[in-house]
Amino acid sequence: MKKQLNTTLIYVLSILGLLCCCFGGLGFLVSGPAYFIANSKLKGAKANPDDYEGNINAMNTAKTIALIILIINVLYFAYTLYIFFTVGYDEIQGRWQEAMEAIKNV
Repeated sequence: MKKQLNTTLIYVLSILGLLCCCFGGLGFLVSGPAYFIANSKLKGAKANPDDYEGNINAMNTAKTIALIILIINVLYFAYTLYIFFTVGYDEIQGRWQEAMEAIKNV
């Protein structure tokens, strides 16, 4: 019985990772496994092509998308950590409250 190269899981995890990027770059927790799953399936398919069914080019595309979203998330997470440690939590909280009051007054 042949194993499937199913790209649906990789795409779903990658899209979830992109959406979670809005939460301080925490989408790397979802897009990282997507990349590693795609990478391991491609390695298996290249080592034993007769054991796998599916399009290797589609899996390469899914792996590339997962890698791009992983890089975006890691960079945004590093930026969030940098801002948090240089500015401080109290300053960030104060800016947040000012922005909420400005929106409320509009």
